[in-house]
Parts: sequence; C-alpha cells; structure tokens
Amino acid sequence: MPNFLPVGKLEMNYLRQLLARYAQVNERVVVGAEVGEDATVIDFGDRYLVAKTDPITFATEEIGWYAVNINANDVATTGAIPRWFLATILLPAGSTDRALVEGIFSQLSNACRQLGVSFCGGHTEITYGLDRPIVVGQMLGEVEPDRLVTTAGAQVGDDVILTKGIAVEATAIIAQEKAEELAGKYSADFIDRCRGFLHQPGISVVREAQIATAQARVHAMHDPTEGGLAMGLWELAQAADVGLLVHEERIEVLPETSRLCADYGLDPLGIIASGSLIIVLSPEDTTRVVEKLAEAGIAAVAIGEVVAKEEGLKLMAGGVARDLPYFERDEIARLFE
Repeated sequence: MPNFLPVGKLEMNYLRQLLARYAQVNERVVVGAEVGEDATVIDFGDRYLVAKTDPITFATEEIGWYAVNINANDVATTGAIPRWFLATILLPAGSTDRALVEGIFSQLSNACRQLGVSFCGGHTEITYGLDRPIVVGQMLGEVEPDRLVTTAGAQVGDDVILTKGIAVEATAIIAQEKAEELAGKYSADFIDRCRGFLHQPGISVVREAQIATAQARVHAMHDPTEGGLAMGLWELAQAADVGLLVHEERIEVLPETSRLCADYGLDPLGIIASGSLIIVLSPEDTTRVVEKLAEAGIAAVAIGEVVAKEEGLKLMAGGVARDLPYFERDEIARLFE
C-alpha cells in the first residue's frame, strides 16, 4: 500500500527538512522560508517588501473575499500594510459559467477595496480535474525596517494575547458545508449567524494587528490557521525557540463554535482558526493594547506567557498542567472523510 500523506498542511518536522534542503535565499532576504513564518521579507533599502501566497481550496460562496483576507492577514502580522494583490483563479471544466467567474472577480475587487489594496494582476483559466474553483492569492505589503514583526521575536517573560476567541473560521465553514444536516437541528437564524462569522466577528485580523503595533513594540504576531490555536502556538514556539504556558480557561470559545464542534466531535483547539490573532509583547504593554482593542470593538485577553524552551509547551486547566495538544492535521478534515 502506498504511504499517502493526509489532507492538510505537511507535518512540521517534514516541512522543516524540505525547507532546509531546498529553500534558497540571498543577502536581501530578511525572512525566508521557515516553519512558523507565514510571509517572506525582502530588503528594498528604505523599506521591506513583505510577500505572502496562500490558496483557498475548499468550496465556499465567498472564495474571492476569503483569498484576499487570508493573505492580507499574514502580511499584517509582520507589521506591514497590505498594498497589492494578485490571484491565480483555477475554474472547473464543465461547470463554469460567466456568473461564477464574475462573482469571484467581484468578491476579489470588493475585498481589496475594503482593505485599501490594489487588485493588480494574476492569471485565470478553466482546467480539468477540478470539482470546485480554487483561488491562489498573493499579497504584497511594505513595512519600515524598524517596525518589522516576526513570529520568531517572542521573548521569555512576554505575555501572549489572543483576539476574538478561537475557531471563527471553522464555525463559518461547518455552517456552510453542513447546512442541510444542521437545518434539522438548528434554527435558520443560528445557521445564518454561524455562516456570518466570516464577517462578524470576522476572519480578518488586519485591523487588530495595526492597532497593536501602533500602541506597543510588539515582539511577535501569528494568526492561527490550519491546526487551530494549538498549532499556531506550536509554530510560534518553534520559530522563537521558546516554551509557552497557556491558561485554557482564558481561551474564549464562542457559544456557536462550541455547539458545532461538540456536534461533530471536533476539538476547538485544533480546528482552522483564521480570525484570531496571537500577539506577543512585554507585560507592561498588555493592558494598554487590550484596552485599545476593546475600544475598537475587538475582544482580547492575555491567555499565557512565554517561558524558557526547557519548560515546554503547557496547557494549564484547573491548576493542572498538561502538554499542549499537537494536531498532525486540522480537525476540519474529519468533516470531509
């Protein structure tokens, strides 16, 4: 039997081996291909260019809007301002009409306009072997060299702040993909509210990243995506070569998220989580940043501390510490088995 790899991101250690073997950089690459770093940074003299690419591969009615915001998130977590967007749009043969194409282009355009980003290029084709559209986005941004933030910047003694709560994106996906099943159990208002999580509380973290960096010298930022909050924390710790102590009771799981995850036996800690932002900074800055986020209508709370690497990654609950869960694949994948 072939040893096929599972759906989702490549396992972290395997990816690290691949990058060590094949990634190439020159003297202008400030941040290259590294586990935990979601964007590359290139030196352009008086400022850095930040580049990010990410695909949207699951079926969604708002695939264009998704593609822009997911890529903008990773640029914003470096402290950069998203500026320019390109998209490769792959459309399924035999089921693509003009309405589908124009719908995706409209979503891309509207999302870019909302963020003040130029939609300035890409590629579009109808291709065989697909049963749904795929959009691969590329976002470019820029940041002043002394304002750059990396995932690797976390320091022992720092606080770890989480915005919004976890699994915002997963809640919307479950409501979209399992709408018929859920209709027999929940009201239409509940399902619509869950699908609306894309916009409220929303999967964009650009605004909170900009508020945080305007208020304090942020040491690290990371937006947990595949693998949820748990893997986002693992990636941050790996990048910075530190340990973490996280207090589970401080992690907000919104009621809608909790109910849907319970229905399908999914762990909220390990499910796709765009919409949350991990902010790492000095404890003396925590209160000010949390208050400024609250003024903007963005919930945020300090969920833990950065500790020495030797202390490991621990999740504290009820006064008892256990190892932070590690998810080799995102919990959302189990919905599609």
